Amino acid sequence: AKAGDFVMLVVSDTGTGMDSQTMARIFEPFFTTKERGKGTGLGLAMVYGTVSQSGGQVEVDSAPGKGTTFKIYFPATDELMSPCPIENRVLPRIPAYGTILLVEDEPSLRELISDYLGIAGFTMITAANGADGLAKAKSHKGPIHLVISDVIMPVMGGREMADQLKLSHPATPILFMSGYMDDAAARRGVSEHRDHYLEKPFELSSLARKVGEVLNSNS
Repeated sequence: AKAGDFVMLVVSDTGTGMDSQTMARIFEPFFTTKERGKGTGLGLAMVYGTVSQSGGQVEVDSAPGKGTTFKIYFPATDELMSPCPIENRVLPRIPAYGTILLVEDEPSLRELISDYLGIAGFTMITAANGADGLAKAKSHKGPIHLVISDVIMPVMGGREMADQLKLSHPATPILFMSGYMDDAAARRGVSEHRDHYLEKPFELSSLARKVGEVLNSNS
C-alpha cells in the first residue's frame, strides 16, 4: 500500500465471481475468460495501466458465487484544478448518400456507428456477424454502396463474409475495423482483399474521414 491521501472508487457486481487462479491473471494484457470473438482481454489491463500512471492502485476482492469488487485508489490533491477548455470540434463533412451495411457484433458500438451515419444521411443496414451480414445483403433490394465490418466476430468473421459477399457485390468496397490490426494474420486477411481498414478504437471524426475517403475513391 502507498502512503498518503487517496480518493477511492468502488465498483461491485453480483456476478459469478472469480477463483484465485483467474484473479492472479486479470490484469494481464489479452487474458480473457470470454469465448473467442467476445472480448479482447485488454479492458482491465488498460485500467490498471492508467491508474498506475496516475500514481494510484487497484485492489480486487472476489470469490466464486459471491461477485467481484474493485477498489480503485487515486491520489488526492488540495490543488484547485482549472476547468478544461471546451473544444468545439466540427466533424468532417462526408458524402452522405447511399446504403451502408454495418457488420459489428458489439451492440453498443453497432448502435453508435449506425446512429451517427444515419444522422449524416446514409441508409443503414445492420448485422451482428458475418452470416447475418450475408443474409441482410441478400434480402436487400437495391445497391449497397459500402460495407463496414469488424474482422473477428462469432459465427462468421469479416474476412470470410467478404469472400462470399464479393461474389454477389463485386464492386462494393469494404471497410474493415478491428483492434487486431497489429496481428499479422489480420493484416494479411485485409490486404488479400485489397480493402480498407480502420483500427479500433477510433473517433467518429476518423470514421467520417475514412468513409468519405473510401466512397470518393470508389466513385
